[in-house]
Amino acid sequence: MGSRGRVAIESVSPEVEGGRFPAKRSVGEKVAVEADIFADGQDALACVIRYRHEGDEDWTEVPMVPLVNDRWRAEFAVTELGRYRFTIEAWVDPFETWSRQFAKRVEAGQDVSQELEIGARLVEAAAASAHGPEAEHLMAYAAELRRGNLASLVRPSPAAPGGAAGAPRVAGSADRSLGVTYGRQVEVLVEPQRARYGAWYEMFPRSAGKEGKHGTFRDVEGWLPYISGMGFDVLYFPPIHPIGRTNRKGANNSERAKPDEPGSPWAIGSEEGGHKAIHPQLGTFDDFKHLVSAAGTAGLSIALDLAFQCSPDHPYTREHPEWFRHRADGSIQYAENPPKKYEDIYPFDFECEAWPELWAELLSIVVFWIDQGVRIFRVDNPHTKPFPFWEWLINEVKREHADVIFLSEAFTRPKLMHRLAKVGFTQSYTYFAWRNTRSELSQYFNELRSAPIREFLRPNLWPNTPDILTEYLQTGGRPAFAARFVLASTLGASYGIYGPAFELCENHAKEPGSEEYLDSEKYQLRNWQRDRPDSLRELITLVNAVRRQNPALQSDDGLTFHSTENDQIIAYTKSTDDLADVVLTVVNVDPHHTQTGMVTLPLEALGIDRDRSYQAHELLSGARYIWNGPRNYIELNPHSTPAQIFRFRRRIRSERDFEYFL
Repeated sequence: MGSRGRVAIESVSPEVEGGRFPAKRSVGEKVAVEADIFADGQDALACVIRYRHEGDEDWTEVPMVPLVNDRWRAEFAVTELGRYRFTIEAWVDPFETWSRQFAKRVEAGQDVSQELEIGARLVEAAAASAHGPEAEHLMAYAAELRRGNLASLVRPSPAAPGGAAGAPRVAGSADRSLGVTYGRQVEVLVEPQRARYGAWYEMFPRSAGKEGKHGTFRDVEGWLPYISGMGFDVLYFPPIHPIGRTNRKGANNSERAKPDEPGSPWAIGSEEGGHKAIHPQLGTFDDFKHLVSAAGTAGLSIALDLAFQCSPDHPYTREHPEWFRHRADGSIQYAENPPKKYEDIYPFDFECEAWPELWAELLSIVVFWIDQGVRIFRVDNPHTKPFPFWEWLINEVKREHADVIFLSEAFTRPKLMHRLAKVGFTQSYTYFAWRNTRSELSQYFNELRSAPIREFLRPNLWPNTPDILTEYLQTGGRPAFAARFVLASTLGASYGIYGPAFELCENHAKEPGSEEYLDSEKYQLRNWQRDRPDSLRELITLVNAVRRQNPALQSDDGLTFHSTENDQIIAYTKSTDDLADVVLTVVNVDPHHTQTGMVTLPLEALGIDRDRSYQAHELLSGARYIWNGPRNYIELNPHSTPAQIFRFRRRIRSERDFEYFL
């Protein structure tokens, strides 16, 4: 025998792969739930979201409201880290059905005496399930129905749209015995606010020293005012562990290093230790903890690189050779991505017979650094390790440390990047660095904000990294760096730069056609002149201040691209749900020539009266313009003004009939 429940619940969102993976939110955000909910015939429906945090026993209900075409919606706020679960319950609502039909009969002048009795009985049935004052109110209302005072009964009601006036919340006490509950509990993973919004700064601690000397954690502390002063939130270090000597790479990735060359930090492990050790020239664990504390005082969180690979000198290669792949001659196989060879790195074999011990040890590395005060990890090449491993490891970490953040550094095929986000990575690197034109950028970011990608992948935008110096930056000079910075920091709520190479506009490639830096910091120490007059430090500081002052720029929601009538100018707004904060960014994507054009805005959609002038406050220069109508002129000189960021102040009329700016 089948169920007598008549309601169908379909196409629930957010739901990732039928509930296989959780949707993602950060603390303080809302979860907007939508579903197709319908039944046979014309009967009215009622439906609710039922949700709870994983640590709670009781469910909270939120009534859903109809949209169009049997689509329903409601939302709830998430206020705690961890996992929330929600489901949907829906039922045919006899009283609302009666109420609507009753109003139509009265309007048509029909006899409604029988309908009044039916309505009274429905209310009495609801009263039987209610308690206290609510039950008394329902019984009183039933009596009012029987008296048939049509003047007070038949008019629109806030409690029941289109139904009887003064009606109490009959639906709240309705009989749900024939209701239908969605077939699963959908999960939402709630992470820290830093998962949603933040500015990252990457630097090599070993280059923090003076006069070409190997830097220390104490030297890095001297950089903290510089980095925090620009408005960054996260300070990220490449690996800080001992570096192997066997097959050590030299300057510009030469096959053999000179005796005084430091090698690549990603060739982890030597006689001094492995992943749970610190390179001795950087300092001690006490020095590291002191740096973490000092960074926190400066408003910075420390992020560490998590690279699950070893140099040939790593203790694991001696103690656990079974964790690695071997060649036919029995030697451990170094990493290869033909034609590239990485003779200084051994990859783990995640499918080896001893995989449980290997996985457990790698988890212990993460927990070890959490114990040292680290809560953010940038994960190197996660797409070269199995998805089940990452899902297991991240779940294990978050079971005890729900505030930990994992950034996936996977520049690979889209479906692999998406899967890594689904299995648990908090944020993801993107293809942003290689999207340069207006059409490329708008198409790509519309894709990132489309369903269901927006529910599981949080982009973190990087215009450069130690591995990526794009042709656009190589050939565009300082204007290219300025434009890419504004794009990264306003298109994305989370972004990062590899500095000081970025703010000093380092753009010399190792060779034509290569994205490798000449004299790459990956293989040698660099001495950076931070006070150069051509530095982008001032622009970076200004834009980060704008980001902190405008909530619209602290979320990846609310992004809309606009017509500019010039392909070399891109324009887009980001806005909060209530339109209290609307920010327009206009960027010249041509780093060589001044570009002009008209920007067309959908004023009504932005909460602006198209029949009144409005103020466009340019936030980088402080200039204020009075604009009229949807089309306004923009001129961007890449050498002086590569971009503009506006906040609108709407001109309105007050009750006293004078105008002022909001």
